[in-house]
Amino acid sequence: MAVGRSSKLPPAAALRQILRRCSSLGRKETEGDFPGDVPKGHFAVYVGEKRRRFIVPISLLTHPEFQSLLQLAEEEFGFDHDMGLTIPCEEVVFCSLTSTLRRMKF
Repeated sequence: MAVGRSSKLPPAAALRQILRRCSSLGRKETEGDFPGDVPKGHFAVYVGEKRRRFIVPISLLTHPEFQSLLQLAEEEFGFDHDMGLTIPCEEVVFCSLTSTLRRMKF
């Protein structure tokens, strides 16, 4: 009997996968169907019941609070789907959290 690999990626690998799929890092605007409205150093996420799209800086990935949101997203949706990175959080909570994290200095 073969031993199967866990579908969960190590945190570093999961972050690399997120960046490849959702960010403008290292991509040209003319590449494939990548939206040209994501500035370099940012990535798109979808939040709330209506899946509102937000563009957030990659620097938020270093914050433990944002990493907790990513864990929730992985548990609920996984990282391998067509919509893009979807965060299971109310919009107002997400906006408050990201606003606070942007002001914090590490």
